[in-house]
Amino acid sequence: MKKLANKVAVVTGASKGIGAGIAKSLAAAGASVVVNYSSAKAGADKVVEEIVNNGGKAIAVQGNVSNTADADRIFEETKKAFGAVDVLVNNAGVYKFGAIEQITEDDFHAQFNTNVLGLLLTTQAALKNFNENGGSIINIGSVVSSIAPVGSAIYTATKGAVDSITHVLSKELGPKKIRVNSINPGIVETEGTHAAGFIGSDFHHEAERTAPLGRIGQPHDIAQIAVFLASEESGWLTGETLLAGGGIR
Repeated sequence: MKKLANKVAVVTGASKGIGAGIAKSLAAAGASVVVNYSSAKAGADKVVEEIVNNGGKAIAVQGNVSNTADADRIFEETKKAFGAVDVLVNNAGVYKFGAIEQITEDDFHAQFNTNVLGLLLTTQAALKNFNENGGSIINIGSVVSSIAPVGSAIYTATKGAVDSITHVLSKELGPKKIRVNSINPGIVETEGTHAAGFIGSDFHHEAERTAPLGRIGQPHDIAQIAVFLASEESGWLTGETLLAGGGIR
């Protein structure tokens, strides 16, 4: 039997990149998956189509995680389609790098609203939909909270907040049998890192040079860790922040 058979997973921001990779891997491990997206419907539908064509179960559900009503609706649609939730992956996130002189109020609110408030709201909504057996919440942080790269003041602050929230909620939700862990990836090759100009940049090449494993990440590198954290194989892990950057720290 597949390790996530009969489990229901919600992955936020899953229309592309790391989120899409996680959604597909959770489905391959047997979970019924809700592919959440904010605006990229075509991408989410493509992820669902791939899962279904490979024999899995998935639906796409639109929702802006930084909006309470949308966060609640994501789980209402999950319940209608599949029942109670067992796994929540808080993957939805945005980033913008720039020197301190370039920071604006809009930059701050855009990143904190999605990366921090969105995580809190979807977790809050999910709690109404876990069953008595509990489950697993997997937050997607970033190695930036450890290495603090230049020009990332806001983004690093949001991911530092994710680390702190992970630690707090692991204690708060442990009595409900809900485990809370974070995966903190290094640079991963996705549509987003291509669009932002990271792939092929000096930052990319420096990451390859300094990573003990000699390369940047791919979505499946992170996805397999998510499957582990979603499964009973990690049943004695909670409150952990797992650096997934090929050894960069």
